[in-house]
Amino acid sequence: MADKYVPEMIDLFVSPLCTVLITGFLTLGIIGPVFSIAESYVLTFAEWLISVGYGVGAMLMGALYPLTVVCGIHHMYNVIEAGMLSAVDGLNTWMPVASAANFAQGAACLAVGLKAKNVKTKAVAIPSSLSAALGITEPAIFGVNLRFVKPLVCGMAGGAAGALLGAFFHIGATSYGVTGIPGFLITLDYTLQYAVILVVSFVIAFALTWVFWKEEDEGETPKKEESKPEERTEAEESKETAVSAQTEKVLYAPITGKIIARDDIPDAVFASGALGDGVGIEPEYGEVTAPCDGEIVTVTETKHAVGIMGPTGMELLIHVGIDTVKMNGDGFDVKVSVGDKVKKGQNLLTFDIEKIKAAGYCTTTAVLVTNSGDYPNYRIVKTGAVEAGEEIISAE
Repeated sequence: MADKYVPEMIDLFVSPLCTVLITGFLTLGIIGPVFSIAESYVLTFAEWLISVGYGVGAMLMGALYPLTVVCGIHHMYNVIEAGMLSAVDGLNTWMPVASAANFAQGAACLAVGLKAKNVKTKAVAIPSSLSAALGITEPAIFGVNLRFVKPLVCGMAGGAAGALLGAFFHIGATSYGVTGIPGFLITLDYTLQYAVILVVSFVIAFALTWVFWKEEDEGETPKKEESKPEERTEAEESKETAVSAQTEKVLYAPITGKIIARDDIPDAVFASGALGDGVGIEPEYGEVTAPCDGEIVTVTETKHAVGIMGPTGMELLIHVGIDTVKMNGDGFDVKVSVGDKVKKGQNLLTFDIEKIKAAGYCTTTAVLVTNSGDYPNYRIVKTGAVEAGEEIISAE
């Protein structure tokens, strides 16, 4: 804006100087103090929430914590934990709440892995549960629990019980950033109580999932019904052929760029197949289009990923970049909302490639079929350079 009023010969000096001075004044004089006061209120509220009603607040947060992970906003708790550690007593009482919630989700995921007969479900669930026990819950939540819903709810119940115990024990940690089993390193003064919290969370979540989750409910082991052969008219056969053609599971490239193997995606979770099989695409342009007709079922709050349900039940995830959740939506513009019906080739979101690179993140985009194990004929049909709209995956 200053460029319009400052002579060109001194613009290079005056405009940056004015920008820095104004920004510095606003930051130090207004924005900083306002957010400092707000942070104090948030910290006070969090401490009150954990202790209110004989632990009812902690129980509530232990149940709801996984939902904040789903929304990608769970990193905000680091600020709360840092504030607790800087207080007079210097005790992080939020960590047991998060740890109970994470450990319970891992237990629910493990129950699914041990109970499931589907080989692909086992292969995803068991390693993901171990990851959750170490504090990394995204594979368990997104790859298993959220997909089947009941394990997610059972895990929330286990997390609520563990968090309630944590409030009764009045335990806390001396640092933040780790939960689950590594959490023993920062709860040395409460080792026994912390162990009890994890055990209770695990047992409740595991038991509830084992009792209430049934693989048949999810359509993974459908029973075949016997039917008597019958004569069909030519019109009926033609109709059946048309329906069969509609049920082909074909995905088209949502981005123009270079396809790389799923194993080469520079992210351990994607590369392992924990969230399903697929490919990575190194984009040339910052535009994502629908790889098939379907319905939008997920749009992350940080605008970097969308989930699509295909017309025949294929579950898709398009995740732009690696660790781009940390950009908090900067550089991303989503064009759709949850519940929208989309057509193949429709623009879903745009992103600024240069801004992602400038922030230090990789632009490789994961295109995954999260329920690829349901399709025995799943295969990648395109490698190398690809134009948006070209067929890349077939799972007929």
